[in-house]
Amino acid sequence: MIKVGIVGGTGYTGVELLRLLARHPQVELKAITSRKEAGMAVADMFPNLRGRVKLAFSTPEEAGLETCDVVFFATPNGVAMQQTRELLDAGVKVIDLAADFRIKDVAVWEQWYKMDHACPDLVAEAVYGLPEINREQIKGARLIANPGCYPTAVQLGFLPLLEAGVVDSGFLVADAKSGVSGAGRKPETHILFAEAADNFKAYAVAGHRHWPEIKQGLELFAGKPVGFTFVPHLLPQIRGIHATLYARMGTEADLQSLYEERYAGEAFVDVMPAGAHPETRSVRGANVCRIAIHRPQGSDSVVVLSVIDNLVKGAAGQAVQNMNILFDLPEDLALVDIGMLP
Repeated sequence: MIKVGIVGGTGYTGVELLRLLARHPQVELKAITSRKEAGMAVADMFPNLRGRVKLAFSTPEEAGLETCDVVFFATPNGVAMQQTRELLDAGVKVIDLAADFRIKDVAVWEQWYKMDHACPDLVAEAVYGLPEINREQIKGARLIANPGCYPTAVQLGFLPLLEAGVVDSGFLVADAKSGVSGAGRKPETHILFAEAADNFKAYAVAGHRHWPEIKQGLELFAGKPVGFTFVPHLLPQIRGIHATLYARMGTEADLQSLYEERYAGEAFVDVMPAGAHPETRSVRGANVCRIAIHRPQGSDSVVVLSVIDNLVKGAAGQAVQNMNILFDLPEDLALVDIGMLP
């Protein structure tokens, strides 16, 4: 059994991790930390876990994380980097669901996240946990940087185009929308029901912290610098990301076949039939990225539609997928949920 600890178990990604790991046949949950809620039974905060998770929250100091095989950080940015070195030195593997180890250029990370990095040397070691590109590196990793939600949807959508070199890499646009759970569980005015319902808006147009993470990946796929514009929007719904991606053809290609061949054998990427329109509700609760490709009016424009559940393939589900790879388990173990309709 894999002994698992979770740091920061009271947020949306934390409870999603608990939901998935509680029914994982190879996992023993050892500790779930929260300084504020220490001593409270997990099931008292999250009644959906009654009968499945019998632990209480504990402080990080009392949790015995160093005795775990793997520790997930479902914490705000800047927390994991303070504790990761000690855990690695104790032989514990770390999967960080925040952004502490995602961006390889530490100066760029510090610019966007407005803090000094506590362990820049570990950034170089961290493996970016997008299995569809880094599966072999994940297998031997000690430290995994779990991708962000927008970056997962956008990168998987653009990946085949850039790998094949069939689009103009100088003009890539991501028009992406997220449900309010992407903002986390903390109380903030803009995600109150009365503010977010019956409303739709863009935000962070001048620059979103996921932009450098996505650009880093796109340049890796393309093998050269790219021109990339990213505009996020807030949807009046709880879960889901819908990324509408735009590019210009540089070389003619059968795009449907290109995507189907690139993702053949990928359990968690579903390339839909030509002309399809994936919906966010079709992936709600599932660890799946569903993609469709369009050429409007037969022009040189390519439109890729990419949808995920931001809390599953965009966070906790992908983290469990990485854990399965890390411990040489079937990649879909505990991740076979079908999207919930209606």
